[in-house]
Amino acid sequence: MISAGEFRNGVTFDVDGTVFQIIEFQHVKPGKGAAFVRTKIRNVISGAVTERTFSPTEKFPTAFVERKDMEYLYADGDLHYFMDVETYENIPINADKLGDNFKFVKENTVVKVLSYKGVVFGVEPPFFMELQVAKTDPGFKGDTATNATKPAILETGAEIRVPLFIDEGEMIQIDTRTGEYMGRA
Repeated sequence: MISAGEFRNGVTFDVDGTVFQIIEFQHVKPGKGAAFVRTKIRNVISGAVTERTFSPTEKFPTAFVERKDMEYLYADGDLHYFMDVETYENIPINADKLGDNFKFVKENTVVKVLSYKGVVFGVEPPFFMELQVAKTDPGFKGDTATNATKPAILETGAEIRVPLFIDEGEMIQIDTRTGEYMGRA
């Protein structure tokens, strides 16, 4: 059992037979009245996102979510194929279950596939990825008076902001949770 006061991002819990995952949470203690927990939760099976408030003392059963290491193989239209690293079984996952940070994953990368009772509902890429800059404008000498950045397109097709000194062909490190440039690889 987990109480609403113990909610954290990524926690999964069961409400009346429906499993939800917390996307965002905020503990609110107003000056007048009782405290409450404001959350943004996602239905694990349908993917629907709703906002809901809970009393911090409400208790819910925790839902066990299986996190399995799988290797991303390739994309074919809206389907992305993953291979179980233990059994070598291939499974297709629809693009709508992948999430925004999947744009930083390249082929042959090991990711965590999330499932509940055999139904896949999400994919967690590694926290950091090393990717090559495919296209960016050249930086100019003397343009570094401030923390200036420029757009860059990575080998996976994702677009991020990088410092002016980064050139095409360089390997850089990306934080997949925020989509930010971390440094040269």
